[in-house]
Amino acid sequence: MKSPIHRFALLRRYARKLGWLAALRLTFLEFRKRAHVSNPSPMMLRLKNAEFPVLMRPDTTDRKVLTQIFVLDEYGPIDLPGPKVIVDLGANVGYSSAYFLSKYPTASVLAIEPDPDNYKMCCQNMRPFGRRANVIHGAVWSVSTNLALELSTSANGGSWATQVKPLVDAHAVSKSDTVKGYDMATLVDLCNSAEIDLLKIDIEGSERELFSQNTESWLPRVRNLCIELHGADCEAVFFGLSRTIHMS
Repeated sequence: MKSPIHRFALLRRYARKLGWLAALRLTFLEFRKRAHVSNPSPMMLRLKNAEFPVLMRPDTTDRKVLTQIFVLDEYGPIDLPGPKVIVDLGANVGYSSAYFLSKYPTASVLAIEPDPDNYKMCCQNMRPFGRRANVIHGAVWSVSTNLALELSTSANGGSWATQVKPLVDAHAVSKSDTVKGYDMATLVDLCNSAEIDLLKIDIEGSERELFSQNTESWLPRVRNLCIELHGADCEAVFFGLSRTIHMS
């Protein structure tokens, strides 16, 4: 159990990053959780390091994602000179896209998310950015095709580990269990730009498929790449490819 001193230090850390009001509201939610009080309704949080308020579902992994991006600042080391086009593969509820759009006022974002509930939240979080944000309900794959959707079944209401798989039998699954898969060249073309200034990839293992074929049609158009690799097989495919090309 954390001591009161430790808790206050944690509160101050949150306040430095997010502002005192957001920090206090998140702390209050934590007390409610420990008291086994449900927090079912989405809440709007105004963060010091986000241009617009963001929505968060308290009893889901939204809180963890928000902490990673806006408190732990996991994308902080990325510092680009005036990027124009950012593609967010695995956008979740839009926190990473909101972070980049807030940090880079010259940029627009194409956000892609397969989970239907996360996609709806992402649309709401991107709406204040207007034409700077384009959100697609779908997943990236090596070719354009329909994919089977495997929703997360985490006990804590987690929805950040949704995966997509090849659709073996389209008649064996309902339409709600499938999602459109886009090849990367198609997504790059949707950006109406010759290059992508930053490609962020967090796609729960699909990077193995993404980098296994057809990379020559789009990878040379990517200037900077930020990726989370899931497992040794994904690492082998990615680093095997990166040794044969120049990557920023």
